[in-house]
Amino acid sequence: MSPVKKALPARAARLFEDPARPADSHVVHVDGASRGNPGPAAYGVVIYRPDGAEVFRLGKYLGRATNNVAEYYALLTALDFAVVHGITKLRVRSDSELLVRQMQGHYKVKSTALRPLHEHARKLARRFSYIAFEHIPRELNEAADELANEALDHPGRKPVSRGEKASAASRQVPLATRTVRARYSRGALYPAEPLGLPEGAEVDLTIHRTR
Repeated sequence: MSPVKKALPARAARLFEDPARPADSHVVHVDGASRGNPGPAAYGVVIYRPDGAEVFRLGKYLGRATNNVAEYYALLTALDFAVVHGITKLRVRSDSELLVRQMQGHYKVKSTALRPLHEHARKLARRFSYIAFEHIPRELNEAADELANEALDHPGRKPVSRGEKASAASRQVPLATRTVRARYSRGALYPAEPLGLPEGAEVDLTIHRTR
């Protein structure tokens, strides 16, 4: 595996679609699903090299969340994998118009649950020399959709993943003490980043209000 390349400076990133799409861009498909909305939720991610070869796929159960939250977790996992592997040009495809238009800057992020996830995604997006967010029909997003629904159908199963190296957002990490920012809304805490915890893990919380 080639060494991870240093990401280009933030000012080089393009957060909007560009008609002159680089031919050497990786292509990402993301999808989120929630039964009940909010209810049991999961997401799916598939990443392809510029030549069309698949390099990474993941289907992961989240627990109780909305469909839009699941969509953002899929996006964060994809962006994290790309950063870790030195990918500098990316085309992100999703059938969620809300996710795409918010990342393009066309829609405002009004949901307090989505705001920290959106901010984190924008921060990661600025690390690419080229990035475009493309809204596609659901039928063109079947692979990611199937992964999300498989994870929903089997919530206790180990995440379905395949790739050169697990991304920080998808791999399970030891249950050590960590500091994680979260936003409280409607009786639930929404982490600003994927936690990478195994399904069913129990944690102790220490609440410190930041503002």
